[in-house]
Amino acid sequence: MQTESFAKVFSRETLTAIFPQDRSNEFFDALFGDASEGAYDIELAYGSASNNKLVMELHLHERPGHCLACNLTQGLPQVFSRHPIINLNGVVEKIDELLGDTVNCKDWKLGYTEQRSKSTHVIPLTINIEIA
Repeated sequence: MQTESFAKVFSRETLTAIFPQDRSNEFFDALFGDASEGAYDIELAYGSASNNKLVMELHLHERPGHCLACNLTQGLPQVFSRHPIINLNGVVEKIDELLGDTVNCKDWKLGYTEQRSKSTHVIPLTINIEIA
Protein backbone atom coordinates (compact mmCIF):
# COMPACT_ATOMS: atom_id res chain seq x y z
CA MET A 1 0.00 0.00 0.00
CA GLN A 2 1.35 3.42 -0.95
CA THR A 3 1.51 5.92 1.89
CA GLU A 4 -0.78 8.29 -0.07
CA SER A 5 -3.48 5.62 0.04
CA PHE A 6 -3.78 5.79 3.82
CA ALA A 7 -5.52 9.18 3.68
CA LYS A 8 -8.19 7.67 1.41
CA VAL A 9 -8.71 4.66 3.68
CA PHE A 10 -9.21 6.76 6.81
CA SER A 11 -12.31 8.78 5.94
CA ARG A 12 -14.19 10.64 8.66
CA GLU A 13 -16.92 7.97 8.58
CA THR A 14 -14.38 5.14 8.94
CA LEU A 15 -12.61 6.86 11.82
CA THR A 16 -15.92 7.54 13.58
CA ALA A 17 -16.76 3.83 13.26
CA ILE A 18 -13.39 2.95 14.84
CA PHE A 19 -13.69 5.57 17.60
CA PRO A 20 -17.38 6.52 18.05
CA GLN A 21 -18.33 10.03 19.12
CA ASP A 22 -20.08 8.80 22.26
CA ARG A 23 -16.83 7.35 23.64
CA SER A 24 -15.99 10.77 25.12
CA ASN A 25 -19.18 10.75 27.19
CA GLU A 26 -18.55 7.15 28.28
CA PHE A 27 -15.03 8.12 29.35
CA PHE A 28 -16.17 11.11 31.41
CA ASP A 29 -19.09 9.20 32.88
CA ALA A 30 -16.63 6.55 34.13
CA LEU A 31 -14.14 9.19 35.30
CA PHE A 32 -16.48 11.68 36.97
CA GLY A 33 -19.82 9.88 37.19
CA ASP A 34 -21.30 12.53 34.89
CA ALA A 35 -20.47 12.94 31.20
CA SER A 36 -21.30 16.65 31.30
CA GLU A 37 -18.27 17.24 33.55
CA GLY A 38 -15.92 16.54 30.62
CA ALA A 39 -14.07 19.54 29.20
CA TYR A 40 -13.55 18.11 25.71
CA ASP A 41 -14.71 15.69 23.05
CA ILE A 42 -12.25 13.14 21.65
CA GLU A 43 -12.03 12.49 17.91
CA LEU A 44 -9.76 10.06 16.05
CA ALA A 45 -8.10 11.59 12.98
CA TYR A 46 -5.55 10.57 10.37
CA GLY A 47 -2.19 12.31 10.71
CA SER A 48 0.42 10.95 8.30
CA ALA A 49 2.16 7.82 7.05
CA SER A 50 5.65 6.79 6.04
CA ASN A 51 7.15 3.45 5.08
CA ASN A 52 7.16 2.14 8.63
CA LYS A 53 4.95 4.48 10.66
CA LEU A 54 1.31 5.42 10.66
CA VAL A 55 0.43 8.45 12.77
CA MET A 56 -3.16 8.80 13.90
CA GLU A 57 -4.23 11.65 16.15
CA LEU A 58 -6.58 11.98 19.09
CA HIS A 59 -8.08 15.46 18.74
CA LEU A 60 -9.40 16.99 21.94
CA HIS A 61 -12.03 19.63 21.16
CA GLU A 62 -13.06 22.00 23.92
CA ARG A 63 -16.73 21.72 24.86
CA PRO A 64 -18.79 24.93 25.05
CA GLY A 65 -18.56 26.51 28.48
CA HIS A 66 -15.49 24.48 29.47
CA CYS A 67 -11.78 25.24 29.47
CA LEU A 68 -9.28 23.07 27.63
CA ALA A 69 -6.19 24.01 29.64
CA CYS A 70 -2.70 22.57 29.00
CA ASN A 71 -2.42 21.41 32.60
CA LEU A 72 -5.61 19.40 32.08
CA THR A 73 -4.36 17.57 28.99
CA GLN A 74 -0.63 17.02 29.59
CA GLY A 75 -1.09 13.79 31.58
CA LEU A 76 -3.63 12.30 29.19
CA PRO A 77 -1.26 10.13 27.11
CA GLN A 78 -0.56 7.99 30.18
CA VAL A 79 -4.27 7.80 31.06
CA PHE A 80 -5.48 7.15 27.50
CA SER A 81 -2.85 4.47 26.86
CA ARG A 82 -4.36 2.20 29.52
CA HIS A 83 -7.98 3.28 29.96
CA PRO A 84 -10.41 0.49 28.95
CA ILE A 85 -13.04 2.85 27.52
CA ILE A 86 -10.53 4.67 25.31
CA ASN A 87 -9.23 1.17 24.40
CA LEU A 88 -6.31 2.11 22.16
CA ASN A 89 -5.36 -1.55 21.80
CA GLY A 90 -8.79 -2.10 20.27
CA VAL A 91 -8.43 0.98 18.06
CA VAL A 92 -5.12 -0.31 16.68
CA GLU A 93 -6.63 -3.78 16.15
CA LYS A 94 -9.50 -2.24 14.12
CA ILE A 95 -7.02 -0.21 12.06
CA ASP A 96 -5.01 -3.39 11.43
CA GLU A 97 -8.16 -5.21 10.25
CA LEU A 98 -9.13 -2.28 8.03
CA LEU A 99 -5.73 -2.27 6.32
CA GLY A 100 -6.03 -5.93 5.40
CA ASP A 101 -3.19 -8.30 4.59
CA THR A 102 -0.94 -5.73 2.93
CA VAL A 103 -0.13 -3.80 6.12
CA ASN A 104 0.48 -5.17 9.60
CA CYS A 105 0.25 -2.97 12.67
CA LYS A 106 3.01 -3.85 15.09
CA ASP A 107 3.27 -1.83 18.30
CA TRP A 108 2.06 1.67 19.14
CA LYS A 109 2.71 4.56 21.52
CA LEU A 110 1.16 7.89 22.39
CA GLY A 111 3.20 11.05 22.04
CA TYR A 112 3.00 14.23 24.05
CA THR A 113 -0.05 16.49 23.99
CA GLU A 114 0.30 19.30 21.45
CA GLN A 115 -1.72 22.51 21.64
CA ARG A 116 -2.89 23.32 18.10
CA SER A 117 -5.19 26.15 19.20
CA LYS A 118 -6.83 27.41 22.38
CA SER A 119 -9.71 25.00 21.86
CA THR A 120 -7.95 22.02 20.21
CA HIS A 121 -5.20 19.82 21.59
CA VAL A 122 -3.81 16.75 19.81
CA ILE A 123 -2.19 13.56 21.06
CA PRO A 124 -0.31 11.65 18.33
CA LEU A 125 -0.80 7.87 18.21
CA THR A 126 2.20 6.42 16.37
CA ILE A 127 1.75 2.88 15.06
CA ASN A 128 4.74 0.98 13.75
CA ILE A 129 3.68 -0.84 10.60
CA GLU A 130 5.07 -3.42 8.23
CA ILE A 131 4.05 -3.19 4.58
CA ALA A 132 3.92 -6.55 2.79
